Amino acid sequence: MYELHDIVEMKKPHACGANEWELIRIGADMKIVCEGCGRLVMLTRHDFDKRFKKVLRHQSEN
Repeated sequence: MYELHDIVEMKKPHACGANEWELIRIGADMKIVCEGCGRLVMLTRHDFDKRFKKVLRHQSEN
């Protein structure tokens, strides 16, 4: 599904207009960074799974 440092797409775009996020922490809480403006957001795993849409790029592809 998703792994650390993958670039993911969420259901709604960020306020800056970007819709690409990098996963920088996976656990009970998920920490993601907006690729557009660099804003750091922390969500519970439950909230992240509800808002998650798809993986755009896996870390192993970079």
